[in-house]
Amino acid sequence: MIRVENISKAFNGKEVLKDISGTFEKGKPNLIIGSSGTGKSVLLKCIVGLIKPDDGFVYYNTKEFTFASRNDKTEIRRQIGMLFQGGALFDSKTVEQNVMFPLDVLTKMPLNEKIDRVNFCLERVGLAGQNHKMPSEISGGMQKRVGIARAIVNHSKYLFCDEPNSGLDPQTSILIDDLILEITEEYNITTIVVTHDMNSVMGIGENILFLYEGRKLWEGTKDEIMNSGVKEFDDFVFANKVMQKLRK
Repeated sequence: MIRVENISKAFNGKEVLKDISGTFEKGKPNLIIGSSGTGKSVLLKCIVGLIKPDDGFVYYNTKEFTFASRNDKTEIRRQIGMLFQGGALFDSKTVEQNVMFPLDVLTKMPLNEKIDRVNFCLERVGLAGQNHKMPSEISGGMQKRVGIARAIVNHSKYLFCDEPNSGLDPQTSILIDDLILEITEEYNITTIVVTHDMNSVMGIGENILFLYEGRKLWEGTKDEIMNSGVKEFDDFVFANKVMQKLRK
């Protein structure tokens, strides 16, 4: 579980996050949603420690993270896996080398054990036998799956996904959403997904936090979306053509 309390952040005097609190539950996908520029990625960066909030706290289970010692932060970061927008694979490394990278940096695991772990993770995301291909030789959807394999290779307890379906066709997006859901439930990890894709929201949105102009205006599940009672949230949701059809 991850909990944020009263997180605020400003840049050059402009407040981007305004007193945000929320709980991200273990074993289910937690989605941060909202239009571009609402503070979704800034909140995610505050949670993982890439940005320090001006006010507020971030807790990983019971451990306060924002003002923790360097050693305590390092220990938590070893348990974090990241799926970046665009995949962020190393172009000069093979699929196997990309997935193995966290093991090279964070562990002293023998090479044969690293390879076994990489093979397990690649098989788990449906890419068995793709070890020696370069990122340029595989599709965008396969690159995202490599990114997921890399994110879980070090037995991550926390998985962060920043716009995982960016640039993907609808069918491939569903496959990535399903994979994120399966891995979250199978390994009972805390997953946070930043997205503005309503297909993802309706597919895997078990716990949803909606940001509007840097504030949290709504929190709930995909089953509660139709009756939110929040105008700004309804405007965001029903701007999507798929949702417009469901509303009729």
